[in-house]
Amino acid sequence: MTHPLELGLDTFGDVTETADGTLVSHAQAIRDLVDQAVLADQVGLDFIGVGEHHRVDFAVSAPEVVLAAIAARTERIRLGSAVTVLSSDDPVRVYQRFATVDAVSRGRAEVILGRGSFTESFPLFGLDLQDYEALFEEKIQLFAELLKDEPVTWKGTKRGSLQDQWVYPRPESGTLKTWVGVGGSPQSVIRAAHYGLPLFLAIIGGQPAQFAPYADLYRRALAQFEKPDQPIAMHSPGFVADTDEEALEILFPYQEAQTNQLGRERGWPAYTRAQYEHSAGPEGALYVGSPETVARKIVRNLRLLGATRFDMRYSMGLLPHAHMMKSIELYGTKVAPLVRELMAEEPEPATAAATA
Repeated sequence: MTHPLELGLDTFGDVTETADGTLVSHAQAIRDLVDQAVLADQVGLDFIGVGEHHRVDFAVSAPEVVLAAIAARTERIRLGSAVTVLSSDDPVRVYQRFATVDAVSRGRAEVILGRGSFTESFPLFGLDLQDYEALFEEKIQLFAELLKDEPVTWKGTKRGSLQDQWVYPRPESGTLKTWVGVGGSPQSVIRAAHYGLPLFLAIIGGQPAQFAPYADLYRRALAQFEKPDQPIAMHSPGFVADTDEEALEILFPYQEAQTNQLGRERGWPAYTRAQYEHSAGPEGALYVGSPETVARKIVRNLRLLGATRFDMRYSMGLLPHAHMMKSIELYGTKVAPLVRELMAEEPEPATAAATA
């Protein structure tokens, strides 16, 4: 099966700053996000994903509400999460909320299920972090049953059982497009294949080449489970400006500040300019540069992983709204057409040095 090439965007709804350094309110950050999604639709991008967080530096804790607002102002762009933290939510309610977004958007909703790299939702909703794995395993099992467009009979240990239960509203197409977001765990890759759900690789650090074995494992596992072929997508941070130099200089202070903030929470060493430039280089996971630089890096890694979708996380800490809007415009009008053109060409044969 050949899957269509798709180019999208993701955002965590970061709280940003204005040109004079003033922090915007959570409310303004959400309104700005809706405007960003409208522009993404206007420049022809395929998808906008909105993350779920429960902390002061991110404005969105209810992605489906924001997606419904976006649906009302857009025509064609697909709308989804990035990701839905299923472990700390109820699968039935997640299904109902996204089925509602699917209705108001006329069939454009997607959900990306994941465990999330932030854990603030666990104490917020009265859950025990010791159940991190068990909660996700049980809840994705139930969600997979909800996707079958038939009454659900299910029994678990973390919520009440269901017996021949329909869940409403029903999507007009009969199901919701559902991905499993994976950060680099082989067990998570196998789980996605077990349920026959498309795989979304979150590549936010290191080298994309390190994820090629996960893509291969996923395809082998689909075959072993006798599941139909499914697409593979990838998500990475990025920023586009007119030139490489401009992009690198604009983004660095925001990337540095956000990485160091997380580093203080998690015990990481201070982020350096050398790390930044290495990640933004050909082998790294940061897509920063001119439209041509970013496009060629996307193509290289789509081919490397056998993926057919790339979503760029375009928000980065306090990076101002105006910079994000320019990046989105260039991504849609310059990067995406070039990626499509290059992907339509035959790839250059590997050299002896590259295959050695």
